Amino acid sequence: MSISGKVDPVVRSVSFADIADAFGQGLRDFQAAPLYGLAFGAFYAAGGVLILLCLTALHMVYLAYPLAAGFALIGPFVALGLYEVSRQREAGKRPSPMQIVGLIRSRGELGWMAFVTLFLFVIWMYQVRLLIALFLGVSASFGSLQEFISVVLTTNEGLVFLAVGNCVGAALALVLFSLTVVSFPLLLDRDVDFVTAMLTSVRAVVTSPGPMIAWAAAIVLLLAVSALPYFLGLVVTLPILGHTTWHLYRKIVAPVAAEMPETMPERAADNVLTLPQAATRN
Repeated sequence: MSISGKVDPVVRSVSFADIADAFGQGLRDFQAAPLYGLAFGAFYAAGGVLILLCLTALHMVYLAYPLAAGFALIGPFVALGLYEVSRQREAGKRPSPMQIVGLIRSRGELGWMAFVTLFLFVIWMYQVRLLIALFLGVSASFGSLQEFISVVLTTNEGLVFLAVGNCVGAALALVLFSLTVVSFPLLLDRDVDFVTAMLTSVRAVVTSPGPMIAWAAAIVLLLAVSALPYFLGLVVTLPILGHTTWHLYRKIVAPVAAEMPETMPERAADNVLTLPQAATRN
């Protein structure tokens, strides 16, 4: 039972074939409703460009690389609208902007999940600054991104910083992926608390570690590559990954009917009226 007293969602194992099938379904959703996907993708990319401009104005453009790597962490939150588009299409309905916004606003637990996502993103950026201070110097500052990359790739301190930073970043990305890969779609689809949603998401990764970790690596790689040309690739990459996540959620979390306690069929059978044996002989 969850902390809200409700039955915990049933988690099913998935294979690499399931992920490939979910990706195909996500691509078809994007093709069927491209305007929604492009709108959310453009919003995501615009956020990255805005942050990059702020770093430039603050003479901290050298943080563009860790920003691009960490920007993938808030993708599940931005993709909420895409999950709802897939959900409405799955139900045979035509996606409606007002319905999408209304449903998201009615799910109060999504706010807590958004807080978790943004908190870990802030932790990511702070740990990058901490590692720079530890390995490159407390007063380290770089005039350009090229200078930062040159120091990182051509000095022993820079190489250690790169290795440690990537390891710490991979660990944070895996933690956030485990907490959110199922939780955001689940909170959008059902009336559960955010703690139950996160625990369900973690159980999904533990149940199918190979396929799920491979999917996490694919997401980070695709988003990181898409962010290279001034985040423009995210306009297309985000919606496809968002729609795919919804269909993967459907494969992982069993429908509500499958979550009925095993005693329910027996209780139902007890309520069936039976005719006396004497009557049945006639």
